[in-house]
Amino acid sequence: MAEIRELALKQDVAAMKTMERLTTFFGKAISVVINIVDPDVIVIGGGVGRIPEIYSEGRKHIAKYIFNNGTVDTPIVAPILGDSAGVFGAAYLTLDQHQ
Repeated sequence: MAEIRELALKQDVAAMKTMERLTTFFGKAISVVINIVDPDVIVIGGGVGRIPEIYSEGRKHIAKYIFNNGTVDTPIVAPILGDSAGVFGAAYLTLDQHQ
């Protein structure tokens, strides 16, 4: 995804279309989660979570599909521990079982 993002920033047409599709479908998918579950926060991990447009353009697309008049109150954030969040979680579960 990082390479596609870089190409889109250089005005590569196919990459720009891909980024538009990514943010559009991200907005649709996350709006369903917000509309049904109403979470306190949404953490976006993995490679997609490192794409800044998810948090800007993606948020605009969420607003199009959300039930509450286009106001996105749910924080959408990257994991504080980055790509290592899963490893830390697994380590925590192991520690928790041995105490």
